[in-house]
Amino acid sequence: MTAAPFLAAATLALPGIAHGFFTRKGGVSEGVYASLNGGVGSRDAPDAVAENRARMAAALGVRADQLAVPYQVHSPDAIAISVHWALDARPCCDGVVTATPGLALGVTGADCGMILFADPEARVVGAAHAGWRGALGGVVEATVAAMERLGAKRGAVVAALGPCIAQESYEVGPEFVAAFVEAGEARDRFFVPGRRPRYSMFDLKAYIAERAARAGVGQFEDMRLDTYADEERFFSYRRTTHRREPDYGRLVSAIALA
Repeated sequence: MTAAPFLAAATLALPGIAHGFFTRKGGVSEGVYASLNGGVGSRDAPDAVAENRARMAAALGVRADQLAVPYQVHSPDAIAISVHWALDARPCCDGVVTATPGLALGVTGADCGMILFADPEARVVGAAHAGWRGALGGVVEATVAAMERLGAKRGAVVAALGPCIAQESYEVGPEFVAAFVEAGEARDRFFVPGRRPRYSMFDLKAYIAERAARAGVGQFEDMRLDTYADEERFFSYRRTTHRREPDYGRLVSAIALA
């Protein structure tokens, strides 16, 4: 099996733990999905997506049928699993954790934050998909809490944020800012004036880092990768929307206990 190339976080270079932030390179998909599209929700050929995911699993050293990616719904929900689910029985959640060796946890994204977590001493890992709704709702904290229920200690958890849209690429309207203000978040910490009147630039990366700090994560790494700006390596929902393209691929970030 051909293994897909990936990016790695220094924070997660830990004994007994395999992880990868996969780019759009190294797969078999074509057209707008070229080439390592991991999104079963895209209109890409299912066989191509399955092959791409198998290559990701191979890179992590697990079987193709042991890469578990949930049905993401921009929720604050996180669950613990010990066995893989059938593709047609994916749970609706945005965070998954496990203490089971050989089971890889993955999340998809194409601008939203993809965060991988590990407590190397307790041997518990997790993955979370954090768009602005999920981050605001508390998916980072929920993922850490789910890890804690499996024996992890918050202060021992390390986390890394992979490819994610950067502030300079993320202009939002006043209603977006209002949602954060209504939730009690400080406007000046995460928003700067936008390119258009009444618009703002949102720093999703900084906000995810803040929520990780609130969750008590011991160490957090932002890999400083902008999905929107780096077309060669990353898919981007916002870039696709601006270009009025018919669809877009999804990146996958995954982690496993060896």
